[in-house]
Amino acid sequence: MMLQTVTIAVVILALLALLFFLQQHRTSPVSLPYSVVTTFKDNPAEARAFAWSTDDSEAASVVQLMPGSEASAWNTDVVLTFQGQTTLLEINGNKIGTHKAEATGLMPSTTYTYRVGSGEAQSWSVPAQFTTAALDDTSSFTFLNLADSQGVTEPDFKLWGNTLNKAFELYPNARFVIHNGDFTENADDPDGWRYLFEQAMPWAASIPIMPVVGNNDVLKKQGSTPLTARFNLPDNGVNGVAGSYSFDYGTVHVAVLNTEEEISAQTNWLDADLAATKQPWLVVAIHRPLYGGNTYKKIKEWGEIIDRYKVDLVLQGHNHEYSRSYPLRDNKVTGAADKPVKDHVGTVYVVTNTSGPKFNEKKEDQFYHAVHFQNDKQMFAAITIDGDTLTYTAFTSDGSQMDNFTVQH
Repeated sequence: MMLQTVTIAVVILALLALLFFLQQHRTSPVSLPYSVVTTFKDNPAEARAFAWSTDDSEAASVVQLMPGSEASAWNTDVVLTFQGQTTLLEINGNKIGTHKAEATGLMPSTTYTYRVGSGEAQSWSVPAQFTTAALDDTSSFTFLNLADSQGVTEPDFKLWGNTLNKAFELYPNARFVIHNGDFTENADDPDGWRYLFEQAMPWAASIPIMPVVGNNDVLKKQGSTPLTARFNLPDNGVNGVAGSYSFDYGTVHVAVLNTEEEISAQTNWLDADLAATKQPWLVVAIHRPLYGGNTYKKIKEWGEIIDRYKVDLVLQGHNHEYSRSYPLRDNKVTGAADKPVKDHVGTVYVVTNTSGPKFNEKKEDQFYHAVHFQNDKQMFAAITIDGDTLTYTAFTSDGSQMDNFTVQH
């Protein structure tokens, strides 16, 4: 009986020792990247920025890439590795790791295959591809415009995904996307953000999506952090005002403003930003409209600066209906609805309806409305710049053309 008791005790001690050993040597499960999105941060011909999320706020942020459209061995001399930053995003008790990294010193007009992760084996995302811009690209190119994906459930975001799919079906070589804000209905809901990016694949991992902060992207305590934490954006905007930035692609300069925070500080920045650019085409992107289904009077001074620098096109969101203005200058109509806008006679302001599930009733027509309707269909626009001509064309998510106009320099 004594021997049996001793044997049991030895077995128990051995099991405890084994458990202690396993505890000391256990490895945490690898947290895989999700919601991968690429953006412009520096020169699009020589750099590309990336952001992604994981469930591990302590994991490193690493991007690896190699020239070519297919991934080969990731341990060769052609592989470039860049370290980034990881930040804990904590909202309403939900904790996620947000990761940002940028690849620089790239070759113009070159396709790269890349992956993001922590650097550990089995931590990497599925490889994706992108192509850098030409060094001096003055040829024809197209970019896309959508707004207000603003869903809650996965089926809500399928509408945004279908709209994006149709846009790239019609314009497979589009260089980037401007989204005019209200990405989700509830900025503090991590599931909504995850659905948003899932439905944007594979495009979001390859084609830059440049975001505008909308009112639904802002929380009382965190401000626009739910959005800006998930995108790696240029840091040339107003200090302390997330979501204000500008970038160049080809012959176009795009200034992005945040209508939800620190409006007066952005007024001075916009003036300086537009004064500094040498690009022939000027585009401003905002969420609440200056001239849409209705107007946001708090940003009236932005309109005065837009007039001063003769901005060609203002992209807007928020109103969940389609609205296109006449050419405007000093709050007056300066051109016709059905003729090209020539020689900087006025700025055209557009709201490209919504790419998500929510529609508003059509508001009353105003003096500035050249085209104004509600068709209760998700929409997008393609903006093509070809030399001295900008062509804007609006479509529904089934590919039906709804509006078209041109601007000529």
